[in-house]
Amino acid sequence: MTALLLLAAGTPADCKTSSGLWETLPDGRPVHRFRMTNASGASVTVMEVGAAITEIKVPDRKGVLADVALGYDHPVDYLTNNSPQFGLAIGRYAGRIAGGKFTLGQTEYKLVTQGRSATSMHGGPQGFGTRLWTGKAVRTKEGEGVRFSLTSPDGDQGFPGKMQVSVTYSWTNDNRLIIDYEATTTKPTVINLTQHSYFNLAGAGKGDILDHILKLDADFYTDALPDNTPTGEIRAVRGTPFDFSQGKPIGRDLNAPDPQMVANRGFNVNYVLKRSTIPGEVAPAALLTDPKTGRTLQVLTSEPGLMLYTANFINTQRPMKGGAPYPLRAGVALETQHFPDAPNWPHFPRTTLMPGKTFHSRTIFAFGTGGG
Repeated sequence: MTALLLLAAGTPADCKTSSGLWETLPDGRPVHRFRMTNASGASVTVMEVGAAITEIKVPDRKGVLADVALGYDHPVDYLTNNSPQFGLAIGRYAGRIAGGKFTLGQTEYKLVTQGRSATSMHGGPQGFGTRLWTGKAVRTKEGEGVRFSLTSPDGDQGFPGKMQVSVTYSWTNDNRLIIDYEATTTKPTVINLTQHSYFNLAGAGKGDILDHILKLDADFYTDALPDNTPTGEIRAVRGTPFDFSQGKPIGRDLNAPDPQMVANRGFNVNYVLKRSTIPGEVAPAALLTDPKTGRTLQVLTSEPGLMLYTANFINTQRPMKGGAPYPLRAGVALETQHFPDAPNWPHFPRTTLMPGKTFHSRTIFAFGTGGG
C-alpha cells in the first residue's frame, strides 16, 4: 500500500506533517503540497498551485532514484513567467482556440486572449494552471491519492457555465501515476483538460532529451499553420518528420525543413491516437525510453490526441530546480488531450460538455526500466 506524506517547508522527505504547508505566496495565500511514496520508495509530489506535479522520483535499471519531472524550487515560480507551463493542470481548454472565439448553438463566445494574440491559449491568461486549487488526501480504487478541486465561475476567461473541476492523482506500487479528470457545468460549454509535465528520464537538469527514443501510437497528425492553429487537415505521418510510429530518437528529425518544424524550432504537434474501441477506456499512446539509464515511460489515455512538445523555447538563463538553468529541449511534454481548436472544426472529436453530464478522462504515466 502506498503511503501519503504531506510535506512542509524544510521537512525531510520521509517525515509527515499535519499542516502540509510548503510556502506562502506573496499575497499571503498558503500553498500545500503532497507526496505519495510507494512500497519501493518511488514517489510523486504534487501541489495546490495549478494542481501541479512538482517531482517524480523513479528508479533506473540499477535501482537509483532520480527526479524526472522538470520544474522549479518554489511555488511562486510556477505562477511567474512559467511560459513552459511546467507541471500544471491545464484548462478550461488546453491548446489553442483560433480567433479567440467559438460558437455553441446560436451563440458566439469571445474568449480572453493572450496579449496581442487573437488566439486563446491554454484557457486564457488566467487559465486553470494559474489558480490555487484545493487539495486533499483521498483513497481511490488504485490506492492512496490526492484530489484537487476548483470552481470556475460562469464567464471565466469568456467560457460559459459555472464549472466544478477535479484532478485526482493516484500513485501505485508498480510506479503508475494515474490521473483522473472530472468536470460538470451549468451551461453548454467546451472543455479540454491536460497535464503539462515535462519529462527527462535521465533526470531533471541532466542535459537534453534528444537521445530519448519515442514511439507514438499514431499514424496521423493535425496539420497546423506556423502559429500552431490547425488548418483542419488530418495528415498521415508516413514520410514526414512527425513519424514516430516505429520509434526513433527525438532529435533525429528535429531540424527537418518542414514549415511547422521550422516555426517551432522543433516538435509542437498534435497526434491522432489509435483509441480503444470501448469508450472511456485507456489505450497505449506513447513509449519514451532513455537508453542511458534504462528508464521508460509508457503513456496510456482515454483521450483522442497527444500533443508532443520538445521544450524548444526554454529560458536557458532562468534558474530552475536546484538553482541551475535548463538547456533547450531539457524535457519533453506528452500532453494527452482533445485536438487544438476542436470547437471550430466539426470533424474533430467533440469537446462539448452539457449540463447534467459529467466529463471524465483518464491518463496513466507508467514508469519502468529495461529500456536501451
